[in-house]
Formats: sequence, C-alpha cells, structure tokens
Amino acid sequence: MMARIAGGRAAALVLALSLLSACGQIVPPAKQQKPLVAANAISIGVRRGPPLSGLTIPLSGARRALNAFAASCTRASLRPDSSGLTQPQDWAAPCQAAGTWPRDDAARFFATWFETAVVGTGTTYVTGYFEPEIAGSRSHLPGFDVPIYRLPPDLVRARPGDAPPGPDGRQPLGRYDANGIFVPYWDRAQIEDGALAGKGLEIGWAADPAELFFLQVQGSGRLRAPDGTVMRIGYAGENGWAYTGIGSVMNGLGLIGSGPGQYAGSMQGILRYIRENPAQGRALMRQNRSFIFFRDTTAIAGDPTTGPVGALSVPVTPRVTLAVDPAFVPLGAPVLLTTDRPDVGGLWVAQDTGGAIKGANRFDSFWGAGAEARHIAGGMSAHGQALILVPRGVLARLRAR
Repeated sequence: MMARIAGGRAAALVLALSLLSACGQIVPPAKQQKPLVAANAISIGVRRGPPLSGLTIPLSGARRALNAFAASCTRASLRPDSSGLTQPQDWAAPCQAAGTWPRDDAARFFATWFETAVVGTGTTYVTGYFEPEIAGSRSHLPGFDVPIYRLPPDLVRARPGDAPPGPDGRQPLGRYDANGIFVPYWDRAQIEDGALAGKGLEIGWAADPAELFFLQVQGSGRLRAPDGTVMRIGYAGENGWAYTGIGSVMNGLGLIGSGPGQYAGSMQGILRYIRENPAQGRALMRQNRSFIFFRDTTAIAGDPTTGPVGALSVPVTPRVTLAVDPAFVPLGAPVLLTTDRPDVGGLWVAQDTGGAIKGANRFDSFWGAGAEARHIAGGMSAHGQALILVPRGVLARLRAR
C-alpha cells in the first residue's frame, strides 16, 4: 500500500497545517492584491509548510516517488508552470540529482532538494482512478458497435472576439458552423446519436457503452479484442462541455444509499444501476454532456507492466501518480498527502491531469489495472491535507516578489 506518515505524526501534521492558515503567508490571496485574470495557486494564497526533515516518510514510499519524479522531471523543466509557483530552471538541479541519488536514501533526497508549500487552505479531497480493460477492437466487429473517436479536427478554441473567455481566461472549445459562427461542440447525446459518424474518426469500437463511459471517466484504458490482442488508448481531448458526475445526479434523485431501491455511491454501485435500468441508465449517462476523445498509445505504453501515458507523456505509476489541476500544482511536483484514508497517504507525484480534477488540492490517485485497482479506485474518497513540494528557493523568490 502507499507509504504514509507514521504513527501519531499524521494527526499532528493535520493540526499543524490547519494552523498555517492564519500565519506564515508568502503570497496572500488575490483579494488582498491586484485581481488576477485567471485563478491559480498564486491567486488564492501560498504559505510555507513544515520542513520535510521533521516528517517521517517511510523508505518504500519515498523510493517509489523518487523513481516517478526522476522519470518525469526533465519534462517538467521544459514546460511553463501555470500555477505560478515555479519556473522551468527551478527543476534542473533536483532533476539532475534524482538520476544518481541512492534509492535506499530516497527520503533524504526530498528533504535535501525540496521545501513544502500550502496552497490555499491545504484542505484536500482525493478520489481514485485506474486503467480499465474492456471488450473492444480496432476494427468494427459484430457485437462491437460503440465507436471510440479520435480528436476531431473541427474541435477548436474560439478566436478572440468570437466568444467570451472562460473562468480560466482561455477561449472556450467549440466549432464553427457552416455560417462561420462559433457554437458549442456536439455534446454526449449528439455524438452518441451520430453527429460524428461517417467522418473517419473511429480509432476503435467497444462492446458495452456503459463500460466505455467509465473508461472515459478514467481517461485511459485497454481494449481487449476477441483474439486476445490489446490496444491501449489515452486521453486526447474533450468536447468543451463541463463534466457532470452522474453519482451526484443519482444522489440528488435519492438513488444513493443503503435502503430498498438504492445503490452504493461507488463506481460499482452506479454501474449496477445502469445495468438494471437500461433506459434510465442511458439517460443518466447523457446528463454528463462532456465527451472524451482518445489516441492510440499502444506504441508509447505497450508494456503491460507500466501504466498509461499521462499528461507529461510518460507512463504513470500505480500508487504514486496523482492527477492534478496544473493551475494549482506544478506538473512533476511531489505531493505529500495526509488523509483519513491511510492507503492514499504519503508521497505522490503530479504526473497527470483530468477533466473532472479542477481546483486547489483536488487530486485523483492512480491505482493501476486489474480487479484490485478497480475496487480501490472505484470507492476512493479521502479528505485531509496536502503539502506541495517545490524546489528549495522557490518560496523565498515568491516572498520577495
């Protein structure tokens, strides 16, 4: 299981982090500064966290995190950080050191090269995801009738002036109609009803629409054909509609619970409802108007012992990789979690993103593939505190700025 802060130190850390909300501000929230165009870590406030040298991090978790960090840190140093916390050159020294650092002394690596930051209040909510394997095929075979689409070429961002920017300051996604007017892109129901049919966008076909729906929620997965061959697909983009969690919809309808006619709020419970109520289940899935497009990642992450390719274009690691909102966490940054679920506590690395993972300290933990991963991820719901690890010197620069 994932490494966690040992013994009573977990509770102590939660208390310490809660006290930080009243002191030690490095960057105060935006309401105390000139307003920013788009919300990011800087705009909601950043505080210095406790020193890593005072925290106990088991070797196994530190070793896994160091391996994951070393695999993706060079890519982190080549991209701008939209959170506003770091600059590309900040990652150069720890990245170079990670390659040769003794893995049996991994905890000291993080204490040597990093300091901790609390973004906003630091209060975190963590869910789980996994790499599902469903019945699917590259070609359209009998019984495999649900198309899996690549990113359509007409899915674009509006030109400035054709639509107002979104809350993140970026132009919205959509398409230009036959009259050159920018309009929202096709939503889930329209795509399922054939809006993209016959355009040569299919990269594969699934047997079960409900299984494909949950593969879209996960963002990547494996298609196993009748002949046993496996195709891996990864997230390529989305249609621009906001994500709607159908579990929340079911809860609002009184369908979630332990009483008669109610279902568990986990992925397994929701899937059971869809199976037992096909018409209502199809309508329920269509309430999530967001639709995910995929790319063939078999050649990139074909090794079945590795995870799918994440946002940093490297395979993600079970029980180590977090999907994050890059507006609040630098991609490639280690993250130390303390939660009410010990199995999701410890050191993780921000290596992925997700359409539903939005906001400060909102994380999705990756658990791998198979029945156990599906079970853990499907029921993962953890609350606690998060420390973002940034290279030493970053917080001093933010304070000076």
